Amino acid sequence: MQDPKDICPSILAVKIISGKWKLFILIGLKNGPKRYGELRRFCTNITEKMLTSQLRELQKDGIINRKVYPQVPPKVEYSFTEIGEKLSLIFDPLFDWGIEYIKEVKPEQLHLIENMNPCDISK
Repeated sequence: MQDPKDICPSILAVKIISGKWKLFILIGLKNGPKRYGELRRFCTNITEKMLTSQLRELQKDGIINRKVYPQVPPKVEYSFTEIGEKLSLIFDPLFDWGIEYIKEVKPEQLHLIENMNPCDISK
């Protein structure tokens, strides 16, 4: 196993949040715990298999919690762990950067924002 002091923290952070859907999931959790169905609706076009896989990876990495309530039908909520809450602080600057980018977008870059869903998060 590699010595932790030899690991680049930035590369580690990027590896943890890498994946087509992980950032969407994490942004979806920004304003509090969410149930599986809420995350599925937030991450439009994600398959159930992919959502489950990405949630499991984020759990394994210690970024999110999965809480199962003992009731029928079963209720499961996902939320940030303490270290996940610290990671979520990157989303406000990312949101601000996105606003600046939208203001400065050039006509040839419009393909980036076509068919995008409105954002249901705020600061």
